Amino acid sequence: MGMFNSSLTKFFGNHIIRLILFAFPATILFSFKSENRVQVTDQFNTLAANSISFNGYLEDYIQCSIAHWNKGLVPYSALVEKFRTGRSFFAQGEMWGKAVRSGCMFYRYTRDPELKKILKTTVADLLTTRRSNGTISCSDVSTQPDGPGGDLWERKYVLLGLDEYYMQVEKDPKVLQAMIDQADGIVSQIGPAPKTRIVDQGWSPNHIESSTVLEPILRLYKLTGYTRYLDFAHYIVEIEGGAKGFNMIEEAFNNKAPEQIGGVYPKAYEMMSLFEGLVEYYRVTGNEHWKQAFINLYHNIIASEITIIGNGGGDQPYHPAVFGEGWDNTAFEQTNPEIKRMMETCAGVTWIKLCSQILRLTGDPLAIEMIEKYTYNGLLGAMKPSGDGFSYVNLLNGVKTDPEGWGGIVGGVYVTCCNLNGPMGLAYLPYVAVMNSASGPVINLYNSGSATALSRNKKNVRLDIETNYPLSGDIVLKVTPTASEKFTIRLRIPEWSKATILKINGESVSATPGKYAEINRKWASGDKIVLSLDMRCRIIDSPRGSNRAGDNFQAVVRGPVVLARDENMDANFNQPVTIISKERYVNVLTDSGSTQSYKLLIKIPTTEGYIRMVDYSSVNSWSGKRVCTWLPKIR
Repeated sequence: MGMFNSSLTKFFGNHIIRLILFAFPATILFSFKSENRVQVTDQFNTLAANSISFNGYLEDYIQCSIAHWNKGLVPYSALVEKFRTGRSFFAQGEMWGKAVRSGCMFYRYTRDPELKKILKTTVADLLTTRRSNGTISCSDVSTQPDGPGGDLWERKYVLLGLDEYYMQVEKDPKVLQAMIDQADGIVSQIGPAPKTRIVDQGWSPNHIESSTVLEPILRLYKLTGYTRYLDFAHYIVEIEGGAKGFNMIEEAFNNKAPEQIGGVYPKAYEMMSLFEGLVEYYRVTGNEHWKQAFINLYHNIIASEITIIGNGGGDQPYHPAVFGEGWDNTAFEQTNPEIKRMMETCAGVTWIKLCSQILRLTGDPLAIEMIEKYTYNGLLGAMKPSGDGFSYVNLLNGVKTDPEGWGGIVGGVYVTCCNLNGPMGLAYLPYVAVMNSASGPVINLYNSGSATALSRNKKNVRLDIETNYPLSGDIVLKVTPTASEKFTIRLRIPEWSKATILKINGESVSATPGKYAEINRKWASGDKIVLSLDMRCRIIDSPRGSNRAGDNFQAVVRGPVVLARDENMDANFNQPVTIISKERYVNVLTDSGSTQSYKLLIKIPTTEGYIRMVDYSSVNSWSGKRVCTWLPKIR
């Protein structure tokens, strides 16, 4: 069969033979394994599972989410039941996969036996729902593929949930077979005529969501080497292009602004999910065209969409029907008073995941800068203080949190896509905080804790990080290699840290903002790195690219943390002020009042006296109290 496939390819050419293959059921597709599954090597690699532990700042949020959501409210049995009885609202079958994938990533980090038992039980339950054609779907075989119901989107999340379980929890062959059967069901139904075109599936105007199955299909290709999955990826990328009537991948390659890609529905979450799959497609093909497309999108999102708290998307002025979930030139519109919904949590978490892909692939420090920006502000700011959910969207001025959005009651619990996706954002933080490169460890996030990375010669290097960052910028890193060895440790120097002090065993080392400080030396047990980041409060002016006259606001940022005024403690929270600053920096005082509800509580000098500001993430708007992040200036 392999020789026959090779001969046909030589005779007809790759493009024609792929079309021929897609015209026939999966049962007769060629299924030999390819040994060259990845053509591109990542610059940074993740640590082995359970090789990092946090304590303090980020760990508090992670453990709160695990205890009260993944091991708490998630109604696993009720989510599985939808694959037996059918969905009660469109795309409901996505919920199981989202809940399980964050649980699996948390398990990768914690190795919590209770969490493993929960995940093992729900995966076993799910496998009992397989239909006669091998699919795990909320739609009966006779109605598959069910575009308006969201069938393909649901099956994508089943694949992602099973993949995370297989990779992070337990390499159960039954799970791998279920993934193969699930993917083969998709390949047998979706493709060029006489099959159903992928861009005819879905519920949105341009069916943007359906092509996001690209990512799990390529993950499965890398696991199995089955070329039918690479052929299917080729079909999605090179024949359809991601949306009905719009080739989104070519639009990104041609540097089109994100809010114009895909025509009437530039849905932020789904667009980035598709491009995550494109990163995987680049890894297995090595075609630089695809790399340029996702790199363009990444930089254009940063330039035109990312707000002060690290997320993007809005309802005004361009896409009011998308309810704050679509790209909206948000970097420039973020002070628009007409915006009522913006910055969907699903979009922010998918931005973390896309930036993680870019970080691993290229080693670009800007990617982790973006992850940090969203983490300390938008992500933590969307989380319920009780840990049992996340806001659907966030506002910068007004009632910060809003739980209302797509979702519904399942098993007695109100479940939305965003309170399912929020924990995945937290679960990604240990995944990227410390990494490996070919030359040695890479320190990306400065949370207190310890990690075991690898030296140039693949020997263990223990790294102990002592800090209360981001409450302060003082960081001590103790290095303990297995044996004395020369290798490089990379330390990320944030772009905002303009006056950084870096010392190795008391000796000063240069550090450039927005770059990695690369320290190549012979390391020995007891070596100590001392890093002091520039935590001065700085003033940020409202974006001048906005299309409104009189846009007259300022914001205050300390390190990576955005500050805000909180109606819970200040009745004058949204009144105009003139902040006293020198060269854009503010000489602040630490507030001596109670900080029990806030991570940071700071006094900011103004011409009318001091005002109190707190970290945006700690402001509790769940009872309807408002926040003011962009402060109106006295005219």
